[in-house]
Amino acid sequence: MKLSLELSLVQKLAVTALVAIGAVWDVQAQTLGDNGASAAVVAGPGTATALPDTTQAKQAQTDVLTTDEAKQSAAGNVAELQQMIRGSDLSELRTAYNGSYGSSLLFYGKEMTYYVALFQQKHFWRVIKTQDETRANLIYKDFVRQTVQLSDVEIRRTRLEAQKAFTERMIGLSQDRANRLQADLDVAGQQQAIVADQQQRTRVEAAALAQQKAAAQAQLRSAQRQVRQLQSQLESGLAGSH
Repeated sequence: MKLSLELSLVQKLAVTALVAIGAVWDVQAQTLGDNGASAAVVAGPGTATALPDTTQAKQAQTDVLTTDEAKQSAAGNVAELQQMIRGSDLSELRTAYNGSYGSSLLFYGKEMTYYVALFQQKHFWRVIKTQDETRANLIYKDFVRQTVQLSDVEIRRTRLEAQKAFTERMIGLSQDRANRLQADLDVAGQQQAIVADQQQRTRVEAAALAQQKAAAQAQLRSAQRQVRQLQSQLESGLAGSH
């Protein structure tokens, strides 16, 4: 009975934990879907880069970029910056990372030109160049803000993956515990059946022995009566001979 109650309690606790964690997953998954971010996480440097939703990125950029800045050729600026990075005249002033996304503020001193880059896994997809220091810092701050927004989806995914792995581990541990308790319960049940059978056989044997004892006692009493009778006859015969 104790083992049965313990098994029931473990199973109830496991089910309760799974329901609670499942609810957390549902809420986070819903939040993840509501964000509408379509950025894909890249496995590592050198792999194909899946860029964020260009509509979202362009919308965010128009909030801070001037008309002329927004018209700058993304491909041209990216190629130009990549070429300049190979040299030694470009200075990295600031860089911020959020998840696999980042933003850098770079300075080309020979022409007093600032390059503000938005990238994922070191792959540039948006570069703005300007000679206005104030504008460069403003664009950099806006790009950093975008990296926070863009990385939110992969950060949530990382947390969900960890929660999933943790839950699967807890399920395994709970199942192992339940299996051990079930095995103990099976052994206890088998032993209980053996004991019950032994008890039944013992009761039958005890009843038979009780009958045998009663019969033996009756036989003993009969033999004792016969002995007394024979003794009495013997004593009476001896007395008459005198």
